[in-house]
Amino acid sequence: MDAFSSSFLSTFSHPKLPLSPSTAKPSATAPSSSPYVPLFNISSVRIEEKPLTSTTTPTTISTETSPKSSKTQTPSPSSHPKKQSPAASAVIKRQAEPSLPAFIFNTFDDIINNFIDPPLRPSVDPRYVLSDNFAPVDELPPTECEVIEGSLPACLDGAYIRNGPNPQFLPRGPYHLFDGDGMLHSIRISKGKAALCSRYVKTYKYTVERDLGSPILPNVFSGFHGLTASAARGALSAARVLSGQFNPVNGIGLANTSLAFFGNRLYALGESDLPYTVRLTSNGDIETLGRYDFDGKLFMSMTAHPKIDADTGEAFAFRYGPMPPFLTYFRFDNDGNKQPDVPIFSMVSPSLQHDFAITKKYAVFADIQIRMNPVEMIVGGGSPVGADSAKVPRLGVIPRYAKDESEIRWFDVPGFNILHAINAWDEDDGNAIVMVAPNILSVEHTLERMDLIHASVEKVRIDLKTGMVSRHPLSARNLDFAVINPAYTGRKNKYVYAGVGDPMPKISGVVKLDVSEGERKECTVACRMFGPGCYGGEPFFVAREAGGEEDDGYVVTYVHDEKAGESRFLVMDAMSPNLDIVAAVKLPRRVPYGFHGLFVRESDLNKL
Repeated sequence: MDAFSSSFLSTFSHPKLPLSPSTAKPSATAPSSSPYVPLFNISSVRIEEKPLTSTTTPTTISTETSPKSSKTQTPSPSSHPKKQSPAASAVIKRQAEPSLPAFIFNTFDDIINNFIDPPLRPSVDPRYVLSDNFAPVDELPPTECEVIEGSLPACLDGAYIRNGPNPQFLPRGPYHLFDGDGMLHSIRISKGKAALCSRYVKTYKYTVERDLGSPILPNVFSGFHGLTASAARGALSAARVLSGQFNPVNGIGLANTSLAFFGNRLYALGESDLPYTVRLTSNGDIETLGRYDFDGKLFMSMTAHPKIDADTGEAFAFRYGPMPPFLTYFRFDNDGNKQPDVPIFSMVSPSLQHDFAITKKYAVFADIQIRMNPVEMIVGGGSPVGADSAKVPRLGVIPRYAKDESEIRWFDVPGFNILHAINAWDEDDGNAIVMVAPNILSVEHTLERMDLIHASVEKVRIDLKTGMVSRHPLSARNLDFAVINPAYTGRKNKYVYAGVGDPMPKISGVVKLDVSEGERKECTVACRMFGPGCYGGEPFFVAREAGGEEDDGYVVTYVHDEKAGESRFLVMDAMSPNLDIVAAVKLPRRVPYGFHGLFVRESDLNKL
């Protein structure tokens, strides 16, 4: 999932004071609804990591000589992360005295977060949301990892990079999982060796707040709930802009959702802003190059899920928003040059459109029951995003090289609500489209109770001649964060690799589905569960070689053992019936749960 912008409570500080007992981790049940009044400011917080053993001394690996390769840093000593909340091991940074305007703004922020709109709901209580391995970590320079099982295949030379939320400051006000600053966790692999690096995406928001020493931009998913809170935070934001604390023209996005590689550039993405270009240095470090507008042709936000056609090198994308046109479609040529916008005015209301699909002939959009509802937020006291049970979901099909929306067709698909699309392809000489995607069966829980979400992977077929739509489930499991062999994007594929929700957003294993199987049949053909207390994230498929069998390759992911407090990088054989582990890499510190990732081969890293 994506986030729009982040804001956290800043309060008065005295660096010598002990932590307040009220910041202790809540029980397994919903946290207390009684807000606490903080007496001092905690400007940064991390769960401390276990000390490195002699086998995990920080070093760097490199395929070439680099003056940076000798610069290393030892992560902080650790204690058991399962047994404490983020605040229980907070690191308090001494800050410079704020200016008078900043002091006034921060005081007003305190009043809003403690009295006007305190974090009363579990979904926005940071003590609950940031418990265990959802808690943030500090940046980590390239640090050598230990291969503790098997060996890393040569085709994995390159980097697996995963994006996710990692708040820069300890939230004291409402905080939703989608609201954290983006952090990239990269494992760089070269000649059987691996090094882990974790770096923030240096967005405009991140750098401004880092330099000021406190959060200043409001959270969208958690900060605007009802008229009073919305008006108060809106007024505070306007005052900060007028005082020159930040300029929204420079972007308010988090870049915390996913990554994409096209046009020989690597992008960190979040759907509320322009992409941020990043690169990996020769020693495996991550650098943010800046916000990228494609020579001024992309002046507004872009989806975090562009689709890359491996055959043509083109990228297809869109943006959505609360004002008409609610949907705008566009593409990039194989050199990464943006082509003209195609506004879709037949999208008559602002729907949450997190993902879409392409075929060789079409682009497919989902108009679902999750909608952007600013009126309900202001008048009804709700959140900016909510469910509309009276709406009939539909799929929109438009030629992928369309110059306008004149040829778009909409097809009603009752009860079909998707946030992620897996793949789509043409059939019957382009007279039919097949789409595979996880359907959220409990759409009302999407933001408030993700643990109650059940997503069933379905295959939907649209007959473009008759207008008939048929569909059937492919598995009874709760599955999401599904991927395919990237070479098959937009064309007929057979295999899907999906995360098992237990419950969402935690992933307890990976299943392999054969989507060519017929109706009324469980399509799971392989499965790998991570074990008790072990959870991972979205898997990613890496082919052994170009042009081979569709499933000839490896499934990779990060997995965290909550009991041991340790994280690993797993490499699984995609062709084996049990997704056998061919390599396991012990990471020098834990990697928090996150969102979407990408594997970039060494040859492509060199192009950056």
